[in-house]
Amino acid sequence: MLNLPTHDNRLEAYSLRGNPLEPRAPEIPLTRTAFAAAHVVSDPIAERDPWMAPPAVDWDNTMRFRHWLWDQGLGLAEAMDTAQRGMGVDWPTAKELIERTMKEAKAHPLKPRVACGAGTDQIILSELKSADEIRAAYEEQIGAIEAAGGQVIIMASRAFPAIGADAKTYAEVYGRLLQQVSEPAILHWLGDMFDPALTGYWGGETVDAASDAVLSIIESNVEKVDGIKISLLDKAHEEAFRARLPDGVRLYTGDDFNYADLIAGDGERHSHALLGAFAAIAPAASQALEALAVNDMETYHALFEPTVPLSREIFKAPTQFYKAGIAFLAWLNDAQSHFIMPAGFQSSREITHYAEVFRLADRARLLSRPDIAEERMGLLLKLHGIG
Repeated sequence: MLNLPTHDNRLEAYSLRGNPLEPRAPEIPLTRTAFAAAHVVSDPIAERDPWMAPPAVDWDNTMRFRHWLWDQGLGLAEAMDTAQRGMGVDWPTAKELIERTMKEAKAHPLKPRVACGAGTDQIILSELKSADEIRAAYEEQIGAIEAAGGQVIIMASRAFPAIGADAKTYAEVYGRLLQQVSEPAILHWLGDMFDPALTGYWGGETVDAASDAVLSIIESNVEKVDGIKISLLDKAHEEAFRARLPDGVRLYTGDDFNYADLIAGDGERHSHALLGAFAAIAPAASQALEALAVNDMETYHALFEPTVPLSREIFKAPTQFYKAGIAFLAWLNDAQSHFIMPAGFQSSREITHYAEVFRLADRARLLSRPDIAEERMGLLLKLHGIG
């Protein structure tokens, strides 16, 4: 039993419920494409000046977590915002991450699908002053991803809002990028709740105008667009947007609050998944999608329903700090031996948050090693002066 802090500044005795899900691979092919966006951890011994210097990545633990996801039949979204792109992880580190991941994915027995984020972060934001400079930065990263054998995700870049790009500029740059990729790419629409510097993306002053702008880009390059990942935390918008997509173009939900209903669909259309939340709830996600593949909706909702409060806690405002909760759960589940993050990012959430994540993960059957999870939660409490 642990004494866990609560959001109303009390200590509350808590005993684990047990009955965790066993992480395993699906026994049948899934009917939804599911990418889990994975994080990075730093080597606690080798790290120097974590707020200022490139991270000293703990490659063994970082790759170990990716194998944990792959072993459960999930694909991987690599070097995305979950991997702290622009928040502690620079492009040289991301490039090495992509290369290492692709090498290990190719050797994995399940041959997992991996898509990798291409951005513009190798160039200082203030030096990206034109559409041509933004395009050239993207092209460098796209080339590195394709050389490693990864599918390209064209990540949202802070450079567009920084130069006040209009819809025409987005269309010109994305159009040229899409015509160059060797296989269809995934577009990436990340809302300002995840990154305030992306406010006004696609050159529209409203979400409706932005939707029209990106749909126009997709329709003009439909043969080069696998799909679009949308992270706006707006279920109604995603459903309406999904209905407007050309045939064959997937909607990859990035809605970490409403994924269960969006993936299940409305009987006519459904979303696929590209989610940071899936890295946190991998056993439930994998087994729920397995149930969906045989139309066992009772099991599907029973597995996903208790994960929603957990995901809402992990992705609470300020949303951009969600990565810490994902790394914390990886540590609790012994998928990693620590959760020291680039830029000291583990300190971005408070002990009451970690205590609530612990409770909710237990209720969602997601503490797969209860004895280890309880011991490690106890260590974190002691570190915060809670006996």
